[in-house]
Amino acid sequence: MKNAFTFLFVSIFCISAFGQKNVRKTKSITKGQQLFDQNCSGCHNFVQNGIGPQLGGLSSSVSNDWIASFIKNPQEVINSGDERAVMLLGKYKTVMPSFDHFPSKELKAIVAYIAAQPAPDQKATRDFGEPIKDPIPEKIPMSDLVLKIEPYVQVTPSSDKKPLARLSLMSFQPQSKENYIVDLRGKLYRISEKGSELYIDITKFFPNFIDKPGLATGFGAFAFHPDFANNGLFYTTHTEAPGSAKADFNYDDSIKVTIQWVVNEWKTNDPMQVPTVATPREMMRVDMVTGLHGVQEIAFNPFANKTSEDYGKLYIGIGDGGSVESGYLFLPHNKKNIWGNVLRIDPLGRNSANGKYGNPESNPYAGTANRGEIYCMGFRNPHRFTWTTSGKLLIANIGQKQIETINLAHPGSDFGWPLREGSLRINELGDLDNVYDIPPNESLNDFNLPAVEIDHDEIGAISTILEYTGTKVPAMKGKIFFSSISYTRLLYVEEKDVLEGSRAEVKEFQVSLDGKIVSFNDLTQNSWRADLRMGKDADGELYFFTKQDGMVYKVVP
Repeated sequence: MKNAFTFLFVSIFCISAFGQKNVRKTKSITKGQQLFDQNCSGCHNFVQNGIGPQLGGLSSSVSNDWIASFIKNPQEVINSGDERAVMLLGKYKTVMPSFDHFPSKELKAIVAYIAAQPAPDQKATRDFGEPIKDPIPEKIPMSDLVLKIEPYVQVTPSSDKKPLARLSLMSFQPQSKENYIVDLRGKLYRISEKGSELYIDITKFFPNFIDKPGLATGFGAFAFHPDFANNGLFYTTHTEAPGSAKADFNYDDSIKVTIQWVVNEWKTNDPMQVPTVATPREMMRVDMVTGLHGVQEIAFNPFANKTSEDYGKLYIGIGDGGSVESGYLFLPHNKKNIWGNVLRIDPLGRNSANGKYGNPESNPYAGTANRGEIYCMGFRNPHRFTWTTSGKLLIANIGQKQIETINLAHPGSDFGWPLREGSLRINELGDLDNVYDIPPNESLNDFNLPAVEIDHDEIGAISTILEYTGTKVPAMKGKIFFSSISYTRLLYVEEKDVLEGSRAEVKEFQVSLDGKIVSFNDLTQNSWRADLRMGKDADGELYFFTKQDGMVYKVVP
């Protein structure tokens, strides 16, 4: 009897201890998921490769200690000559930031969550043959164009660590012609050679404002109404935590919401007052599956005058929200949804479904069962767009793995994502990293073709595209300039060559500072990612700016 009692006691103790251990493990994984969503989901998932590799099944290839070491200091692991780390650098051409500030308990929780995720099922249901290894074998040539730059302004830092200021978009106020720039961490500044002056801090208005996860999460974009001097209206986009309010554009509640993007109209008391005193009015709220490919640039056509039907129409670039990489192919490339599209709305109208803006009658799907907001579609991430003096609307689309594109858009254009990357086929049910020739049962012209295609072995993610419309540097006339966020290559095409399907010739150019050729990687002291973008002032002159150091440089004669 005594032995039986002892056995029973020990058994209960062991079961209890085992149960407590499982509870602790479950809590650790749950905490790890929260930390992963906040810090990692902008670049990684467990299904498809994206900015970084998918992490499903990682624990079958490397130890938990390796995962922890890489999270803490990836550059150190690369410098050690680790074979896997070096391979990843060669494939993705960028180094993820270190997370050595994570407490040990949080680091263990993230590792536990990653290690618990199974490998994805990559079984493709279609056979497109062998993938194309090098979609564009021709290399981009270096031109003899060298632009002189000089420091313009150091924007007020929003962090004591790099990136010092997450500068995302620069534009100008249409009446005063003053320059403005936005920091993703929540602030919009008026800038000049004298310095940066706070125009508005939107974090004071929105308690659920967030600026992570994701490389573009936060105060994303702004645009002044072309009649700002009279009506005092400007527009902004920002991100909030999931569930902050009911979204106008949502999906089945079985699908995760990582963030919400919000578009607001602001009414100022005095259009010329800085800092501004303004009241926001929410226009639309959009649920996003991940922190990737959200609401991008918003802008008015700067060449539309008051007699033009396009005057006062706000264009809004909306990515697929990471839905394709997450396996929800039915969300984008769907005329009844807004993900993966460029929208065109009338902020002063009220005929939208939520009654907060208007859908112009000239939009291609206005008055139909489809979304009246849609202007054109078929984008993974329509990061930036611009209008040329000749009337072209050009949209820069960040690709998945192989192709970056500049697209000449018209009402109703469809550029094919996730069935196309550039002019090539994607197996949307298989590995999104691969591209294929168009199969015999499909036509190259099933979708609109890009005007410019750039191979991913040349640039990372395409950033700002701007036509030079200034007068101070004649050598820039007639050219459209753009760059790469991660590789920081500086590129241009001739505006006259940008035609649908033309695959216009791309050339590289350089910049000089104090008489010496320089790179923005060197200027920011970041060998892999300067986070470079461009802006243009009211006179058409160009600027370069970076997140890493918060510096703005102006192109000068």
